[in-house]
Amino acid sequence: MRSQVTKTVLWAFFSALFFALPSSAQTNITGLWDFQTPTGDGNVHHLYLDLKQDGQTVTGKVSFEPNRSVPISDGIVRNGALHFVVNFGRPPRTRRVTYDGTVKGDKITLTSRSVGRPEMNGVAMRANPSVLLPPARLPLPALHNVADNGLARTPPMGWNSWNKFAGKVNDQDVREMADAMVSSGMKAAGYVYINIDDTWEGPRDANGNITSNLKFPNMKALADYVHSKGLKIGIYSSPGPQTCAGYEGSYGHEQQDADTYAAWGFDYLKYDWCSAGEIYKNTEMQPVYQKMGDALLKTGRPIVFSLCQYGEDDVWTWGAKVGGNLWRTTDDIQDNWKAMSGIGFSQFDIAKYIRPGHWNDPDMLEIGNGGMTNEEYRTHMSLWSMLAAPLLAGNDLRTMSEGIKDILTNREVIAIDQDPDGTPVRRISDPESTAVVLERPLHGGSTAVGLFNKADHPQDVTVQWSDVGMSNKTLKVRDLWKHADVPASGASYTATVPAHGVVLLRVTPLH
Repeated sequence: MRSQVTKTVLWAFFSALFFALPSSAQTNITGLWDFQTPTGDGNVHHLYLDLKQDGQTVTGKVSFEPNRSVPISDGIVRNGALHFVVNFGRPPRTRRVTYDGTVKGDKITLTSRSVGRPEMNGVAMRANPSVLLPPARLPLPALHNVADNGLARTPPMGWNSWNKFAGKVNDQDVREMADAMVSSGMKAAGYVYINIDDTWEGPRDANGNITSNLKFPNMKALADYVHSKGLKIGIYSSPGPQTCAGYEGSYGHEQQDADTYAAWGFDYLKYDWCSAGEIYKNTEMQPVYQKMGDALLKTGRPIVFSLCQYGEDDVWTWGAKVGGNLWRTTDDIQDNWKAMSGIGFSQFDIAKYIRPGHWNDPDMLEIGNGGMTNEEYRTHMSLWSMLAAPLLAGNDLRTMSEGIKDILTNREVIAIDQDPDGTPVRRISDPESTAVVLERPLHGGSTAVGLFNKADHPQDVTVQWSDVGMSNKTLKVRDLWKHADVPASGASYTATVPAHGVVLLRVTPLH
């Protein structure tokens, strides 16, 4: 901490002194610059600086790719010293990054600094504006129905790297997650997939084959290791030229990449729209995803196909037609009550589109990442199970508490999610009420009933047995979080539900 403060103070002092010197002739930096920084995994990250100089004032923007740019502020250049600021993201998740450097001819040596992140050093060189143009548009196939691959007859269960690790995931992490999935009891509870999200990609070789980067030295060996644990393994790509994190996508290499994934031994593909939007319209998503659906089938290897395009173009109406086993229905989840509940309680109108092999995906689980209480995490798990959503844990399985493990491995709750009939959930309460009552018919004649409390205070939540087809019957009612049968008589059942909490019941008629 002291070293960082000292560096900051010294930089401020010398910057003030330097900028105070008389101005002299210098390079005009107006134009496009390619700021390259090593990612640490063998790749290079490109940030394009579109700068405009007027005297000592510098304005402009930074671009990640076409249609994704952010304005710069506080820009100044004097005697070859350059300074500007960029605010990435949107409130309340804005990240302020300062850039300082030196201009020498057609080269700018830059350092970027942001609170909580490592300092980045690199060089910006003048670039042709054509580098920001998307690649030539490839023709799209005529629409047809991709054959069902026969997979994911119940919602996929497993783990995904993004929520906890984002771009820091590596080979060792994945191996240790596989170990922990077995030792924690998650595998025994039904979790199967160990899925690597973005930032595994390296460059393409001379033949156009995708390679992995330095964080993942041998993908085939990694897949073999995960398989040796009795688990399956997933990978990530994009139908665009770049992934969301700016790594190599599958655009123009769909069959080649599918064949590579199959040769490595992968069992699951998450396919994220991202830069495909530079080339195609959102209304063209169906044929774009169909290309990869066909390619995966052609490999001959069983590979679950996960569509990630944030619910655009009513994907639930066509996701199965392109070979999709699951499709994202929302924007990215965050580890807080507002984001999780906002997503989870908005899914009921599209629930009718699910069926065995084809599932709505309201995004991965945040359970155990620390942004919610265990009460809220139980609501998270219960709501996703009532929705028949994929259960993809996003926490660090190696260090989770017993309380979090108990939530993730509650087999009675998991059985609701994994019910083989795949019958959609139904909301039977007032849509405007903070007391939410859900029901989902189950195989064998039982019914799952969820009593949810969206309010910030405890409240009673009641289910009328007539609303779930159970009136005038003798009932066995089991509380799935208490793991205990509870007394039930009369025409209804009422529970006092904690703030942001849930009571999840399995109701079985005895005659």
